[in-house]
Amino acid sequence: MGPSPIRLGLIGDNIAASRSPALHRLGGQLTGLAVSYDLLRPADLGKNFEDVLAWAEADGYRGLNITYPYKERVIAHLDVPDPAVRAIGACNTVLFGSGKPKGWNTDYSGFMAGYRHVFGDRAPGRVAMAGAGGVGRAIAFALCQLGASELRLFDVDASKAAAVAAALRSLPVKTIVVLANSIEEACRDADGLVNSTPVGMVGIGGCPFPIETIRGRRWAFDAVYTPVDTPFMLAARDAGLALMSGYELFFYQGVDAFRHFTGRDVPQAALRDALRRGEAQVPA
Repeated sequence: MGPSPIRLGLIGDNIAASRSPALHRLGGQLTGLAVSYDLLRPADLGKNFEDVLAWAEADGYRGLNITYPYKERVIAHLDVPDPAVRAIGACNTVLFGSGKPKGWNTDYSGFMAGYRHVFGDRAPGRVAMAGAGGVGRAIAFALCQLGASELRLFDVDASKAAAVAAALRSLPVKTIVVLANSIEEACRDADGLVNSTPVGMVGIGGCPFPIETIRGRRWAFDAVYTPVDTPFMLAARDAGLALMSGYELFFYQGVDAFRHFTGRDVPQAALRDALRRGEAQVPA
């Protein structure tokens, strides 16, 4: 009889198309660990978010990923060791153990790793960002860490953008943080465009940036990765921008989360290949 599996899961509302189960199960295979990974949608379980979180801990899960719309909500229930993550105010990775569950933000660390993988040492420049929710907060902090000269925030909920701006301005960062009144205003003379909203996701659709605001920019990133080729990414490719897909954030946040969950570093090239092979075998 083999070892008991390391039980992991994901809590979110629109997670049916998530590739996180494949990433973590394959990570387990590549590191000699038995890993299970479940999708935990509160509505399907007939529970609210807090009840699902408490149930998972009581039922023996090692850890959980947290996604939209719960990344900010979860932080009230966690011990957060990293002061940068406390300032971000959102967590996507929870580890159970003795005492209060611990929380991390691998969107923050994963975005930086993905950006450097795709763009190398090139600075982000002036960045227009749509969306200031959980993943947006993490990416905003990461962009400042990467040396963005200016960050222009727009959210349909202006209070969210204002909260992110206030958090960033309280830190010793050189990035100029601007609250934009419209997405068009945010994009004016921008070098990079970042979508941190769920617009474009399977089941939601749409493009967060008007087509006329995309032309003339240098690079683009979309946090959505289901599908990878969102309307925004397709429009940005047609306009000649350098692209970082949401898949890169998915991959690197997953690698970092796996390390928190298991204490193991998964071989990245092998994991990419295994994920690619697995996707090729899924019927269209």
